[in-house]
Amino acid sequence: MSVAIMKGNIPVEMKKVSISSKRQITIPQKFFSMLGFDTEAECMVRGNELIIRPAKTNSGGEFAEQILADLIAQGYSGDDLLAQFKKAQREVRPAVEKLLVEAEQAARSKSEYSTYEDIFSTEEKE
Repeated sequence: MSVAIMKGNIPVEMKKVSISSKRQITIPQKFFSMLGFDTEAECMVRGNELIIRPAKTNSGGEFAEQILADLIAQGYSGDDLLAQFKKAQREVRPAVEKLLVEAEQAARSKSEYSTYEDIFSTEEKE
């Protein structure tokens, strides 16, 4: 039986699951389907919570078109374009993860940032 509660403004569904002697759990079918799990999951610890979510299979892929357009505009082509694209694509996920950490710290008033614009603006601070 799952239970629906509110955490702030976000509805949360919970279900107690068993942990086997090998530390294995079964993701409830409803959650598995709802979140689009396939064959892999990402696990992370945030505070005292274990977060399990569908694994992202295409790191940085959502920015591929923008990355390519920018590199072409910079004059890259051929093998140089491919090399620069791979490099830029590897840098996307760490940069986004850093932004998310900064956003969470700002939300908890644990950083120097205080507004959305401070965190996500493209302008350099002086």
